[in-house]
This record gives sequence, C-alpha cells and structure tokens, in this order.
Amino acid sequence: MANMSLEKTKMNEQLPDIRNKNYSEVALGYTPEQALNEASRCLNCKNPACVGGCPVNVPIPNFIKKIQEGDMQGAYDELSSANALPAICGRVCPQENQCEGKCVRGIKGEPVGIGRLERYVADWALENNVASAKTAPSNGKKVAIIGSGPAGLTCAGELAKKGYSVTIFEAFHVAGGVLSYGIPEFRLPKAIVQKEVDNLKKLGVDIELNMVIGKILSIDEIFDMGYEAVFIGTGAGLPNFMNIPGESLVGVFSANEYLTRINLMKAYKENNPTPVYKSKKVAVLGGGNVAMDAARCAKRQGAEVHIVYRRSEAELPARAEEVHHAKEEGIIFDLLCNPVMIEGDEQGKVKSMKLIRMELGEPDASGRRRPVPIEGSEFEMDVDTVIVAIGTSPNPLIRSTTPGLDTNKWGCITTGEDGSTSREGVFAGGDASTGAATVILAMGAGKTAAKSIDEYLQNK
Repeated sequence: MANMSLEKTKMNEQLPDIRNKNYSEVALGYTPEQALNEASRCLNCKNPACVGGCPVNVPIPNFIKKIQEGDMQGAYDELSSANALPAICGRVCPQENQCEGKCVRGIKGEPVGIGRLERYVADWALENNVASAKTAPSNGKKVAIIGSGPAGLTCAGELAKKGYSVTIFEAFHVAGGVLSYGIPEFRLPKAIVQKEVDNLKKLGVDIELNMVIGKILSIDEIFDMGYEAVFIGTGAGLPNFMNIPGESLVGVFSANEYLTRINLMKAYKENNPTPVYKSKKVAVLGGGNVAMDAARCAKRQGAEVHIVYRRSEAELPARAEEVHHAKEEGIIFDLLCNPVMIEGDEQGKVKSMKLIRMELGEPDASGRRRPVPIEGSEFEMDVDTVIVAIGTSPNPLIRSTTPGLDTNKWGCITTGEDGSTSREGVFAGGDASTGAATVILAMGAGKTAAKSIDEYLQNK
C-alpha cells in the first residue's frame, strides 16, 4: 500500500552543536525500515517526470520499486545502469532542482526523497561489495581522459563498459577532482569517493596520477601514444577574486585553496604537515555551495564565521539544505552586504574589512534582482581571515597548449551538444566547457561525450 504521507521520511543527523566540531558525516542515512517507508511514497507514475529531471536519466521509479519489493540487487542494477557514481550523487546532487523538483508528490506536499533512496541503495552495494557492471569484450581502441572529476570518471566508466581501453590522466596525487579536494568530509566522505573510483578500476580503467597535461604531456603527444580520442574533463579550478584592495594580504584565501588544504590534504588533523590558518573570526564572501562548505569548515576549525553576500536570502544560490545546516551550526549570515576593501596591520595580515550595505533593484541578466549600494552605509567588520568564494574559471593550461582548440571569452572550451570540440577526436564536458556547475551536470556531460566518442570511433 502506498504511503500517502505529505512529508519525506526524516533522515537521522548529528546534532548541530556536536557536528560543528567534527568532520564526520552530518546525515547518517536511512535504516532499512526508513528506506522502505520512503520508497512506498513513490506512486510509480506511468510517465515519470522525475526521470526527465535527471541529467543522467536514472530509471527512478524502477529502482524505487525494487526497494519496495526488497530486491536490493535489482535496485542497484537499475540505479547503476545509468549512474556511474550513485553513492556520490545521493549525497551532493541538488535533487530539489532536478528529479525531486519534477515529482508529482511535491505538488501537495514534499516530493519523494529520491536522493536519500539513491544513497541508501548505493551504500548497500558498497557495503556488500556488489560486483561492478560487466564490460563488453575489448575492441582494441584506446581513449584518454584528462581529469578524474565527475565528468571524467563518468566518461571513463561508460567507455570501459563498451570495451574501450581507458586511461585517466589526473594532475593531483589522488583521483576524484572536486569530489576529493572541494567537497568536505562531512558532506562526502573521501572513503566513499575512493570506493567509487575503485569500482571503475574493476572495469579496467587505468588511472595515472600526478600527470599535469599541458606540462608533462600535450594532447598531441597523447595522440602520438596511440590514443584515438581524448576527453577533457579538467573542471574549473581557477579561483575568481573580487579585485578589491587588500586581497593580497596574509589571511586572504580562495575557497579552492582553503578547501583543498582541509579536504584533500587533511589540514584539520593535529600535527599534519599541511597547515591551515588558525582563525578567530572569518568572513566568507559568496552565497553558493562552495561558500557554505568553506564556512562550515572554518566553523569546525573553531572560528566565528560570517557569510557575506550582496543579495538577500531568497537569492542565495546554495542548496536550501546547505543553508539550513550552516545556520544550525552557528554560521552568521550578513546579507545585503558587499566588501569594499580588506585592511591589514603592520605585518601585512588581515585585521578588518570595510563593507557597504546593499538594496535590491531591477533584475539583471541572471534573472535575480541587481544589488545596488546604499550611499553612506559603509561599516567595518573586524576579521582576521577572508575566504573568497565567488566562483571559478577553467584553468588556461589545456587551451594554451592545444592548437586549434576553440574557447569562449570566459576561457571555457567550446563544444557542440555532443561534447565535440573544434579539434577532431577531442571531446570535452563538465565545468571545463560550461564553467562551474553541479556534479550531476558534469556527469551528464561525461555520459553524453562517451556516447559521442563511441560513435566517432566506430565510424572512423
């Protein structure tokens, strides 16, 4: 019998005053009973709008029906048939704007907790060492993937299943891209990322670490090594700054650097060789998910933390869940404020920040109301650390070392809908071609490119 409750089955979480002092996962996942209760809220629609809302087209009603039937292997088979990284997506995907946003149960109540159920099934598979999908026989063709973030991992997995010999070239010493360096442990445990990477290795994917393409090898040299196609999934790791006075002071960080030190290099651990700045009062500039991640990490380091954002709460681009968690953990939101300059002391360290209050005017090109400064409203905030989290751009290394590769004015690689670029045999996707976006959109691009690479090589 269907569960007609208007509310999702709640997921257990660490208490705010406990979790804001540790890096253990905040959300604790469903129990079998909770998962069955939530799965029974799904109506198994004949024309499921939720599937169309998923960038990788997971057969959502099918895998949820298997949960209802108690067939966890079947549920995982349905889920993994379309999603190469389900345990990750179940944790960080913005379902409220995608699959759950299309769920008919959301018309008169809360949508089905699709993301929570996805996480439950994927975690069951990881805990029970469920075998990876079978691959087709080798077709003798080699494909190179540059970057091991969500786009690269997805593209690699799809091609390996089709029988291609796939090598991923990763610049860092650990695979995962933004999944490893950008998203904090309390949202996405790195053990989960590693297990998903290990599953790809079981498919035969080779991962070469510490390989900075554009320095160690060029794309032309990769082709000379016998690879017949290349996929560029290098993400958007170049931080943007506000270009205000004082951004070169000691104590000013890009969110990328701060999060990389915390997440990938474990700077939060005592006596770790990679230090992190010991702050008393931190201002995080920005209102997206990266800003929330940086703020929540700084809070766990013992600082008083302020989110400084130039629009109102209604315009915050971060997931509502992340904003909610940040507030619960004691993050202070200074909205409708914009920094004017950062001031330093005699040693060149941050001592304060000058801000101006804002009001919202007419909508701009993004559709959000444009923030306008209020004359005479300047004020100072005493801080010793400023973390800039206002967005990122693609690193110029690939485009500057690859003749004939077209990019747009923002430095993003220009691609067709199929992921093809201006260079024959070279495909791209994810943040490298769109600018900073979500994990699942990058995965969708990787999946599209894999299909295009297969068609290209079969017809070559």
